[in-house]
Amino acid sequence: MVRGVVLFPGAGSSRDHVALVAIENQLSPLPILRVDFPYRKAGKKFPDKAPVLVQCVKDEVRAFAKAIGCETADLVIGGRSMGGRMCTMAASDGEDVLRVAGVVCIGYPLHPPKKPEQLRTEHLPRLTSKTLFISGTRDEFGTPEEFSSAFSLLPSPPVVHFIEGGRHELKGHDERVASLLQDWLRTL
Repeated sequence: MVRGVVLFPGAGSSRDHVALVAIENQLSPLPILRVDFPYRKAGKKFPDKAPVLVQCVKDEVRAFAKAIGCETADLVIGGRSMGGRMCTMAASDGEDVLRVAGVVCIGYPLHPPKKPEQLRTEHLPRLTSKTLFISGTRDEFGTPEEFSSAFSLLPSPPVVHFIEGGRHELKGHDERVASLLQDWLRTL
């Protein structure tokens, strides 16, 4: 049984992004922690390098597990765009892997817009946690076909939901995303 969820925002937003708040509201009373990355806390606009962001994920998840009296393996982690990607990296880091019950990626940034050759998939073969991916069919960071190919790199098949007509930000679909996540949590 999942004991809590830790959520991280995309590069251009904060822990108070409407999608993350909608998830927290939907999952209540399950303990939820919404986290700002260090650059955001410092008032900077541009993200730190990946190692700093991944370490933030590990530190925040470990501290939250301790605070609510459970193991990290009892938690689900994830977030929007860059936040979800950093969670997949933390949960696949060979030397200091963060063991979690699952990882949710909302609008995973498979590649930069208009640069499909720059795939962000190197770590996916090491991601052994259960995974949920929610993306729009019109996401400029990855098409359903591109995601299908990338998902074949995972050791076990993810649960995938594509929101018809949705773009990367999935604007207007926050309640649906929250419901999809809630339904997935019941399967863990």
